[in-house]
Amino acid sequence: MNAELLRVADGVVDALNAAALDPEVQAQRLYQPQFELPELNVLRVSVVPKDQTAQALTRGQTRRIFRVDVGVQKKFERGDAPELDPLVTLVERIAALFHRRRLPGLSEAFCTVAKPEPVYAPEHMDQFRQFTSVLTLTFQMLE
Repeated sequence: MNAELLRVADGVVDALNAAALDPEVQAQRLYQPQFELPELNVLRVSVVPKDQTAQALTRGQTRRIFRVDVGVQKKFERGDAPELDPLVTLVERIAALFHRRRLPGLSEAFCTVAKPEPVYAPEHMDQFRQFTSVLTLTFQMLE
């Protein structure tokens, strides 16, 4: 794993923790965000370095692409709209925080895609009564 990918992931953590989001988040970078169900009684936002690629544009210029996953997880009680809508809205706000913007502290990283994959995981809702959403952020850097 490239140190640059880790810098991008850490920049995402810093931006999330500095943002005025509702509900407030305390993001952390993890390699395997696995929690026991009691740990998910509070909102968990995990940032996971996903992958990187490089594309030659010209003999002297390379486009580097970094993808980072942002996981939003929380155990729910009822699973109704008033309880889950704020979590879906939070995922949308996180996407808007990054999409088509430069990463604070790493201004050469520009977010080109913010895609929820999935918007929520129905199987987690059925099996664990847990909201899980994974937002994949794609950043580009030119060298």
